[in-house]
Amino acid sequence: MELASATSADATWPSWVLVVAAVLVPGLLLAGPALRSRYPGAWWLLCGFPAVAFRVVQTWRPLMAGCGLAVSRRPALTVVSGLVGKGAPPPQPRVPRRGLIRPTSGGFVLLVRLLPGQVPEHFVKAAPAMAESWQVHAVRVTSWKPGVVRIVASAVDPLADPQVPKQRGPGHLLRVTVGALETGAAWVVDLRSVPHWLIVGATRSGKSTLINALVAGLAPQSVALVGIDCKGGMELSLYEPRLSALATNREQAVRLLTALVDLTLDRMSLCRAARVRNIWGLPDKERPVPVVVIVDEIAELFLVASRNEKNEAHAAGTALIRLAQLGAALGVFLVVAGQRVGSDLGPGVTALRAQLGGRVCHRVADPGTAEMALGDLNPDALKAAQAIAPEQAGTAVLASGDGWERARSHLITEADAEAVAAEYAHLTPVLSELHVEP
Repeated sequence: MELASATSADATWPSWVLVVAAVLVPGLLLAGPALRSRYPGAWWLLCGFPAVAFRVVQTWRPLMAGCGLAVSRRPALTVVSGLVGKGAPPPQPRVPRRGLIRPTSGGFVLLVRLLPGQVPEHFVKAAPAMAESWQVHAVRVTSWKPGVVRIVASAVDPLADPQVPKQRGPGHLLRVTVGALETGAAWVVDLRSVPHWLIVGATRSGKSTLINALVAGLAPQSVALVGIDCKGGMELSLYEPRLSALATNREQAVRLLTALVDLTLDRMSLCRAARVRNIWGLPDKERPVPVVVIVDEIAELFLVASRNEKNEAHAAGTALIRLAQLGAALGVFLVVAGQRVGSDLGPGVTALRAQLGGRVCHRVADPGTAEMALGDLNPDALKAAQAIAPEQAGTAVLASGDGWERARSHLITEADAEAVAAEYAHLTPVLSELHVEP
């Protein structure tokens, strides 16, 4: 009998497989720490992912039952099983069907088909239990399509130290990698896809670092950068060599925004004459240069103390709203940033917010700002933003009409951004129509 068992095992597993396994497994155990330190991606695929995938398979049924996601068989079937089986245990409850476990750069993803009567929210509530059972950092559950949810697990915290490769050359036009997402993927701001952004965050929350990353990524590209910084240019003047125009007070801002509206209307006439719907339909030689307008501290544009200031604030708000409505098709893009953005600044802020499809919310000092940034898009994103701790500088929740994610920007200091702006100053387009008198 023992000989037969040994023969059967040899027939099932060729001897060379056993030899390779006997050499490979101890080797991985010995080299694991060094491999994990120097090549974390390779370590995850060779060691970490197989172990976690095994835990998922082994714990799937008890985990689903413990989280209330298993469905009992019909009582009648249980009775018949007991009669026919003469005391055999009743059929096990049905559990949601799990798809293939696919590895990612720092975790894994799988699809799960829901049982009748289940909704994605049931799995969202079970996400912490999944992370604990599988011994991973975090689990995110999102709706994939009707009847199917997508489970994304992160083995470690990808936001602890986001490593973004240095950009070589100009890259894709209006597309900048600024950090890392919670899933481990790169955080990419693509203005062609989402043309206008609202960025909010308290002091030392990472808002300025994100703007530094955006400027550093856009500086090598064939785009015009325009700055509006009503705090006397304290922030955006660092990039002045690469800026086609800079307004440092509200009076200058109104004139600059008015000129930008006129520029947009001129481009509209150009597109109409060429019978195209946007500037991207124009020939390369006729296409005007894209313009990215960076507004730092939006509250300074809207706060008023006199009738004259009220008129200026109204003019600035109206111009920004018009740019947001018309700019995407005509190559004018908005990045609006501020420490505090609330409806108390006036109806113009709320109207502008509605036009800014991309939202980034760092840690904020008041819940009203988080509500203004994320409340109209996703309540879950709002809760996640309010949970950002002070020591998590650079961490943010970003949301658009497609959903939301946690992310962290790559650390680019003011000195780094200033150096990049100076390096690519020769690429600054001259837009005489945007010249602002001091």
